[in-house]
Amino acid sequence: MIDRPTDFNDLPSYKPVRRPLFAARKFALMASVVAGLGVAAYGLSPTSGDVFTTTAHAQVDKQVKAQVAAPAGFADIVERVKPSVISVKVNIKEKVAARGDDNNNEDSPFQPGSPMERFFKRFGGPDGMPPGMRGGPRGGRGGMTGQGSGFFISADGFAVTNNHVVDGADKVEVTTDGGKTYTAKVIGTDPRTDLALIKVEGVTDMPFAKLADGKPRIGDWVLAVGNPFGLGGTVTAGIVSASGRDIGNGPYDDFIQIDAPVNKGNSGGPAFDTSGEVMGVNTAIYSPSGGSVGIAFSIPASTVKTVIAQLKDKGTVSRGWIGVQIQPVTQDIADSLGLKKAEGALVAEPQADGPAAKAGIQSGDVITAVNGTPVKDARELARTIGGFAPGNSVKINVMQKGQDKVLNLTLGQLPNSVEAKADLDQGDRGNSSRGTDVPRLGLTVAPSSTVAGAGKEGVVVTEVDPKSAAAERGFKEGDVILEVAGKNVTSPTDVREAIVAARSDNKNSVLIRVRSGGSSRFVAVPLAKG
Repeated sequence: MIDRPTDFNDLPSYKPVRRPLFAARKFALMASVVAGLGVAAYGLSPTSGDVFTTTAHAQVDKQVKAQVAAPAGFADIVERVKPSVISVKVNIKEKVAARGDDNNNEDSPFQPGSPMERFFKRFGGPDGMPPGMRGGPRGGRGGMTGQGSGFFISADGFAVTNNHVVDGADKVEVTTDGGKTYTAKVIGTDPRTDLALIKVEGVTDMPFAKLADGKPRIGDWVLAVGNPFGLGGTVTAGIVSASGRDIGNGPYDDFIQIDAPVNKGNSGGPAFDTSGEVMGVNTAIYSPSGGSVGIAFSIPASTVKTVIAQLKDKGTVSRGWIGVQIQPVTQDIADSLGLKKAEGALVAEPQADGPAAKAGIQSGDVITAVNGTPVKDARELARTIGGFAPGNSVKINVMQKGQDKVLNLTLGQLPNSVEAKADLDQGDRGNSSRGTDVPRLGLTVAPSSTVAGAGKEGVVVTEVDPKSAAAERGFKEGDVILEVAGKNVTSPTDVREAIVAARSDNKNSVLIRVRSGGSSRFVAVPLAKG
């Protein structure tokens, strides 16, 4: 049995009873306070004279013993788990040679404009690099070297680290806690979750760590072990600060936020719970200066299990795909659709001949559950669907035109291309018509057929009142309005009639489907009074 510090979530509260405490109890409680454990003075109700009730006696006995037994440190846990942690050193020649003397690349291991590059330029070190990645002389013979962390997950040499640590590496070396160095092979990588699986061949007795089955709670203790600044195995401690964090890396963001100090070189290292199991893989930090400020992000063990299993099996990750463009359900959108809560994922547009379209999912539907499990928001839907393998059949609950429906859908495979971008600048469409004013929206529109390059569907926005609610919500000239309040529109008259109908239904806002660039989205625009 491992003694461990009391979990902040588990401290019970007791109401003091105005009765004198036994001297022995006073002594025990004072000893706890002196030890810095902050135990409150527990009062107990006697039944006769100074005899305690059985229940109260047991409660205090248990609490006092737990507090007195709590260790002052984490040495026992660290001694057990630290041997499974490794430092990872890579050498990358091809990327440096390919970049040449392009000073805009800053020796970044990521593609220009990629989500990970943008994240680390914003939150990484002063050079915009991820934790642990340092560039050598540009174009030098030695190439670019990087140092990160990782940990063994099996005795036969399989280990987990970050994709950004080993991506494009020509050579990978791992050094164990005992100082032995081995050459490792990259088995597979998954850029979408920033995970990689590597292997040391010819070994059978490597100490390894177990991935946790449960989900950590906010306030749980966490131990981060890694290779900060290339110093070798280093341990830091803190607590879980938050969960479900989205740092803008992609649709599968679901990070655990911890305050244990994590610095450059900790990338790919484990975050342990007090049972000695890995709750997450450290992947990024928020850092204005390049050092730890107590905000680090870890990939949850549940995600690691799913991804690593596929990488071990086939070297790549295949994710389920339903073929829809989705967006969050805001409170305005929920009100427009008559939903009780601003939850679920709004389908902006199903892809032609995609799994969703074949199953009967339409634009304007709100996906509320998958296989009976409620969908909180659009990100949760992406993560849920991505967790299934292509070819699986799932039941999708949708709210379609006010009716709750359950549709059976067979998942396709997520294409390798990056998810469709929204709000692209459409540029000059050669608008030849000023169009007709729609005063309650602050828009001027014209039939798309009368505007060069606008296509044949809907009405095109030819002018936007800069002080209007529509302007505040991102409407711009060249946008094409396809639907208003669930009705297809082809003329300004159609738009006016849809607005009048919405007002007669006492709607405070009207839901509009608009195409901007190559994608479409729904926007809830408040209706002007009067």
